[in-house]
Amino acid sequence: MKFELQAEARDSFGRSGSRRLRRMGRLPAIVYGGGQAPSPITLDHNRIIHEMAREAFYTSILTVKIGKEAESVVVKAVQRHPHKPLVMHVDFQRIVADEEITLNVPIHFIGEAEAIGVKDQGGVVEHMETDVEITCLPRHLPAYLELDVTALELNGLMHLSDIKFPEGVVSVALEHNQDLPVVAVNPPRREEEEEAVVEEGEVAAGEVPTTDEDEGAAKPDAEDSSD
Repeated sequence: MKFELQAEARDSFGRSGSRRLRRMGRLPAIVYGGGQAPSPITLDHNRIIHEMAREAFYTSILTVKIGKEAESVVVKAVQRHPHKPLVMHVDFQRIVADEEITLNVPIHFIGEAEAIGVKDQGGVVEHMETDVEITCLPRHLPAYLELDVTALELNGLMHLSDIKFPEGVVSVALEHNQDLPVVAVNPPRREEEEEAVVEEGEVAAGEVPTTDEDEGAAKPDAEDSSD
């Protein structure tokens, strides 16, 4: 999937400058790396929000056009508003064909509903990791990684080493001998089972059990209400 972003050079800096740009519907951003000076830019905020709705936006080589010039970049950081659906700032890193890049790539879990521990043994899937930090040359950058959990049984566990990494793609954690757990099939939580039992044993709607004291206290109220 190709992403092409139209940008403009930015000459407003600082908080006040950024606020002014955002009021105009522009998103402050910066392009850095590749042995060149950083380039402050602005982008159309609504357009970026639209593109960010696609998962591949974060793991693709994007083209940023500034006037007649075009640069190949990847997304390195996104700053969002803590309460509103707004993007506040984006960092883009320039891509050099023969230089490795490091990015977080999402994991797509295959066969969760058909997993032995789920379908036959009543377990539930738990994700310990949903993405993987990888290093590779730009031409080897994958949009996502896949992990087939169909054979995973109850109380079973899969690690980073169970993922088949494409050619030229390396897990940063595995390179540091950290074979992190990624996904497991666990028994249902006890709280969920207890809640189910409580629900089954609840008094039918409208039937509220009362004690002798409650009944005695209720009579004067009934009399008072008739006055």
